[in-house]
Amino acid sequence: MKLLRHGPKGQEKPGLLDAGGRVRDLSAHIPDLSGDVLTRAGLARLAALDPASLPVVAGTPQQDLRLGPCVGGVGKFIAVGLNYADHAAEAGMPVPSEPVLFSKWTSCIAGPDDDLRLPPGSVSTDWEVELGIVIGDGGSDIPQDSALDHVAGYCVVNDISERDWQINRGGTWDKGKGYDGFGPIGPWLVTSDEIPDIADLTLWLEVDGQRRQHGSTATMVFGPAEIVAYCSRFTRLMPGDVITTGTPPGVGMGQKPPVYLRGGQVMRLGIDGLGQQTQRVLA
Repeated sequence: MKLLRHGPKGQEKPGLLDAGGRVRDLSAHIPDLSGDVLTRAGLARLAALDPASLPVVAGTPQQDLRLGPCVGGVGKFIAVGLNYADHAAEAGMPVPSEPVLFSKWTSCIAGPDDDLRLPPGSVSTDWEVELGIVIGDGGSDIPQDSALDHVAGYCVVNDISERDWQINRGGTWDKGKGYDGFGPIGPWLVTSDEIPDIADLTLWLEVDGQRRQHGSTATMVFGPAEIVAYCSRFTRLMPGDVITTGTPPGVGMGQKPPVYLRGGQVMRLGIDGLGQQTQRVLA
């Protein structure tokens, strides 16, 4: 299934994308795509519905029908840094021996095509296409060999980052990672059963039509199962938590000289089988 949330900001309703590319409304069956709806039992109930029996939502998704973040009520937005060896090299940092974890504050979460307004005083806002993991069944100390059983599905994430705040302002990376709009997720949550090989997906990102990032999840240092198991050692994962898993090379910080986002530019990004996002940058 491709599950989504549609409608104006703050008023999103749950839905799914049918085989014809139309949005079908799920409001009569669930209050939102969040929490226990995303557990194995909750997803099984949704899978048992006949999409043809659900109301069609007017409009074309990502054209004249806005899609919101594909998960509502996210409790934790965990991120993994330096998880592609070639990205670590362009950042001038060693490949980590364990996953580097930091938080993106949930207030940064945005719809996949919402405009990005540059923060006041920003000098180095950067892009990062990433694979997002959405937790279904939660838990602590999850064994790696069963970790993917705890995953509801996957989505596209743009881990937007203000590098000056992230690197030069002291303390943790979180300062540069959680500004409003810095966490577009979606367009949809694709359930795990529709992704036969999560370890071989192409990721890409363009700025004003110029390809900046191109990579594959095959080159991750730590794969999704290891990341879920590792995160669960330090915090109880809950249904609807999102983990974004690192970016391939080609970020603005890695250009020589560095290149950062400016007002008027447009980012497009996507992952095989998971859809695309488009963000217009506002000064």
